[in-house]
Amino acid sequence: MLSLLFTICIIWYIGKFFIFGLKASWGIMKFLCTVIFFPVILVGMVVGGLLNIAFGLLLVGLIGGSIVTFLES
Repeated sequence: MLSLLFTICIIWYIGKFFIFGLKASWGIMKFLCTVIFFPVILVGMVVGGLLNIAFGLLLVGLIGGSIVTFLES
């Protein structure tokens, strides 16, 4: 009976850490996309001559960020 309880607790423990790992990796990926990848893509578009599209994406990002910031406060 004790080994069954131990097995259930170990499965629960591993499941909790698996979910924590998914949440952590999702947070890290969101950070990388917003801080590193998005500005690099925009600069690359400007250098490549796609200023109009890059400016439009920048405006959409600014408006979206402003709305999210407003809703969080």
